Amino acid sequence: MRALGRFGQLLGLGIPVFAVILELNRTISLGQMLVMLVAATCCFWIGRILEGYSRP
Repeated sequence: MRALGRFGQLLGLGIPVFAVILELNRTISLGQMLVMLVAATCCFWIGRILEGYSRP
């Protein structure tokens, strides 16, 4: 469970970079980028909670 939590955190850190690159290339709109940023925040916090529960 700890590895899954860590993966969620890394995914939460990687999505914003990907979203900014897509928005700069005009592939997605600003609204879609903001949705991706909210999803990344949720991913990061869920990963953090999972990692916290895995500790003894």
